[in-house]
Amino acid sequence: MVDINNHLEVKALSESCQILSDTLNKVEKNIFPGQSVLELDKIAEDYIISCNAKPAFKGYDGFPATLTVSIDDEIVHGIPKNMILKEGQIVSIDCGVIKNDFYSDSARTIAIGEISDEKQRLLDVTKKALDIGIQNALVGNKIFDISNSIQEYVESEGFSIVRELVGHGIGRHLHIKPQVPNFSIPATPDLDVVLKEGMCLAIEPMVNVGARHIKTDSDGWTIRTKDGSSSAHFEHSILITKFQPRILT
Repeated sequence: MVDINNHLEVKALSESCQILSDTLNKVEKNIFPGQSVLELDKIAEDYIISCNAKPAFKGYDGFPATLTVSIDDEIVHGIPKNMILKEGQIVSIDCGVIKNDFYSDSARTIAIGEISDEKQRLLDVTKKALDIGIQNALVGNKIFDISNSIQEYVESEGFSIVRELVGHGIGRHLHIKPQVPNFSIPATPDLDVVLKEGMCLAIEPMVNVGARHIKTDSDGWTIRTKDGSSSAHFEHSILITKFQPRILT
């Protein structure tokens, strides 16, 4: 179980998260119609290395790149390809950093130029779902309070939550217990975990316009909606404190 319990660990983790946040900001500034996806991956990797840090995803279980880049109906884990971004697409950028032996993980979905009203609403709802989940990450609450608040909000807006992929603890490893589902029904054992000061969690709702069901491409990595509908993904690494959750990324 993740436990960041002293000032030096918090400082080390925070530095990893700050590098990651700055990386995503640099990538987002370079997202526009006509941009190369491979160029985005290079921008991210070059910046992370310039900070004397390492890309957390590259080489993880054999993943070949620094970023995961997932476009439109791709939910997560898209491998950067030799392709050009187009007006009207949405692109989910997920990235991780290793610094001071601590991992960070964060994602955001970005509009490519002008997008449809439906896609914009999807982005707004998914980002707000993350905010709502974080607001419920309080000492004494359970994982259930995060998960249930995300599911209730997303479904009340007419969208669906992906259930095969969930958030997680993070720290000296990329994935640590507890898991943080974005849904509370059906119940899972993780939902009973009580939140304590010092826990660091990566909360990451993945929201589809259509049905929640997914499929995996032949590359073994790219996961997309089964019905071809658009999907969005927002994620922050946060620290549970005795006062309120602290967003690190």
